[in-house]
Amino acid sequence: MAKFKITYTTMSVDDTELHNAFDEAIGRMKALKGETFPLLIGGKKVEAAETFPVYNPADIREPLIHFQKGTAEDSRAAIAAARSAAKTWAQMPYEERCAIVDRVADRINDEMMELSAMMIMEMGKNRVEAMGDVQETADLLRYYTYQMRENDGYVRKMNSFGVDDVNTSRLKPYGVWVVISPFNFPLALAGGPAAAALIAGNTLILKPSSDAPYTAYKFIEYFMDEGVPAGVVNFITGPGRTAGNELVTNPGVDGITFTGSYDVGFHQVYKQFSTDYPKPVVVEMGGKNPAIVSNKADLEIAAQGVMRSAFGMGGQKCSACSRVYIHKDVYDEFMSLLVDKTKELKIGDPLDKMVFLGPLVNKSGLEDYKRFMEKARADGEVVYGGKVLTEGEFANGYYVEPAIITGFAHDHELIQNELFVPILAAVPFDTLDEAMEQANDVAYGLTAGFFSRDDDEVQWFLDNIEAGVVYVNRSGGATTGAWPGYQPFGGWKGSGSSGRNIGGYWTLLNYVREQSQTVIKG
Repeated sequence: MAKFKITYTTMSVDDTELHNAFDEAIGRMKALKGETFPLLIGGKKVEAAETFPVYNPADIREPLIHFQKGTAEDSRAAIAAARSAAKTWAQMPYEERCAIVDRVADRINDEMMELSAMMIMEMGKNRVEAMGDVQETADLLRYYTYQMRENDGYVRKMNSFGVDDVNTSRLKPYGVWVVISPFNFPLALAGGPAAAALIAGNTLILKPSSDAPYTAYKFIEYFMDEGVPAGVVNFITGPGRTAGNELVTNPGVDGITFTGSYDVGFHQVYKQFSTDYPKPVVVEMGGKNPAIVSNKADLEIAAQGVMRSAFGMGGQKCSACSRVYIHKDVYDEFMSLLVDKTKELKIGDPLDKMVFLGPLVNKSGLEDYKRFMEKARADGEVVYGGKVLTEGEFANGYYVEPAIITGFAHDHELIQNELFVPILAAVPFDTLDEAMEQANDVAYGLTAGFFSRDDDEVQWFLDNIEAGVVYVNRSGGATTGAWPGYQPFGGWKGSGSSGRNIGGYWTLLNYVREQSQTVIKG
């Protein structure tokens, strides 16, 4: 299936062969219903004392599959296994590590349909979004091996004072690296940082979200199939308060990548990980991502881009557009276009190839949506949507309508806080400077979009916006849709810690440290 290339901005695919192959893969993945999957520690399959169910959010009547309820003791065992393998893996020539990672990328492409189908059933992405997630992961792996090779393993000859000294800069791995990944991109945000850590020479412990662990499990299994030494890769599932907390606080871990909310990423990971001395913490957190629509914009393109970014995957993206600022001169026309496009979205079981918007991932997300919509009705105006769907085909899942709201003060929580559900706030403005001031005046700085056909306005936007990923005049997604090697993805301010984005030229530098070596020839 590697011939099919899907990205997040390819939101409709008219390819009968692709969809037929996908339908067959759905059948194969449905056959796994009821199966239980192990922890993977030190090259062995391990069972915990208890398991937990993973539900399909489109139909929560019965568990889909089960995973192990790992404990702090299991996490300690994984850390010990990773530590025992660290020296061997770090000393392996980087080209051999890259070759293994490339083979895993091939496996991901070869099994794209199966991985995507299970991803849909675990967390509710639509068909093309799921395939995009899987394809992105393979591209991340290949981009990182490309960067390692292009930089000759990050070994550089330095200046010499004379004929007797040889000075070299080498970037070396830290040792044991933990990746804690979220539900919304269950393969890309697990496999991407995990592969970067491994290519750099670190050993790995991967702990995915309990809502969608299957594709992360398969990712680690692929590495084991490729014969990496026991302990190089380890897979842990279980509660954050036990298994997860041990990974964050155990001094045997040398570096960590966390992707998730600001509250957890900053207060529970960033602040708690380094206690005795500084250690690398890569936290990619939330967003409150704005789009600005000028009165010189192509409104058709703007409405399409905002709609896709606001409601793709039910707004459950850290890059989702949750605020749109519209010049007052075009406000009514833009809003009419936006509402019309939103009305056309098909909601339903995302296994159906025609569905754009599937269910929210879990009950917590549904309760958040209900609470936010209560506030929206009380403090502002609901322009469109905002209902929980419970009748007919929606009766057994976490289905909601996309919502467009307006009429809120700038300091209102619906304007300031990340929501992670399909709710978009629309705000009219008088001047671009006013729009920019409000767009930047939040704790986050992840993504942003701008729509204008005026080159001077475009440059003004690029010069003034405070975000790590910005797009101009993008109908495929006003604030979403980054791709490895094209749009490095990462945030400023409360959205990220490293200043070096995912899927970009500098990513691997998060996972290595410099050693300066001077040798005097005798």
